[in-house]
Amino acid sequence: MTRVEEQHSPGRLVLAGTPIGNAGDATARLVDLLTTADVVAAEDTRRLHRLASTLGVVPRGKVLSYHEHNEVERTPELVDAVRSGSTVALVTDAGMPSVSDPGYRLVRGCVEAGLPVTVVPGPSAVLTALAVSGLPSDRFAFEGFAPRKPGERSRVFAALAADERTLLFFESPHRTAATLAAMAEAFGADRPAAVCRELTKTYEEVVRGSLGELAAWAAEGEVRGEVCVVVAGSSGAPNRQPGELVEEVLGLVSSGYRLKDAVRLTADRGGVPSRTLYDEVVVRRRG
Repeated sequence: MTRVEEQHSPGRLVLAGTPIGNAGDATARLVDLLTTADVVAAEDTRRLHRLASTLGVVPRGKVLSYHEHNEVERTPELVDAVRSGSTVALVTDAGMPSVSDPGYRLVRGCVEAGLPVTVVPGPSAVLTALAVSGLPSDRFAFEGFAPRKPGERSRVFAALAADERTLLFFESPHRTAATLAAMAEAFGADRPAAVCRELTKTYEEVVRGSLGELAAWAAEGEVRGEVCVVVAGSSGAPNRQPGELVEEVLGLVSSGYRLKDAVRLTADRGGVPSRTLYDEVVVRRRG
């Protein structure tokens, strides 16, 4: 167990949430931090300067880039800055650092060095999408970006199909249609969902419906902007007969699952004994 007493530590790392679209959502604490931090580490320094200009402030401290391509090399430098007494502010392009954005390595570096880490909270695309989706929000899980490769994507969705929590995913606009189609196949075309795009921006849009409906909508035209897909959790489907699940097992096997893993996963989802389903699959494959 580690405990950091801030008053005994010379500097600190501050994770600062930035607006996800509307600059008016910037907090007073963020504005103050940008003008007082000794170092501001930014995912994109140009975006930081544009935000600061919009907010009418000029960063007083040294501005450094900190992104996925240099965070390994730059983390020790920033940890040393905190150790030497500097207040280091970490900001990303939008939302909270380290949540699908750079920051985790720097937080771990400071924690392992016994240096204080604190937060200036701000807007969150995940929580904003969850709140506006109209889907249950008492239990949820953020899954980040779905895999790009179809086979890996299918395996991830198959493993999540029985999850009863509301699921949230980030997605790029040009992959949204394919992702929704894969979700409809894995979760069921009738599963309720919502596509939230351009949240807090001028062209904010939330499209709600079943996964089948949303897949058809996305296939009809180009989806644009920042996208978050929210999917209702499993409602606990009624038990099915083993013979009805054989094709699902074979589909998972064709996408890369081992037979035993595919049987176990499908049996759990369908509420049937794994051994019985395994025997059904073996008979089908022999036939």
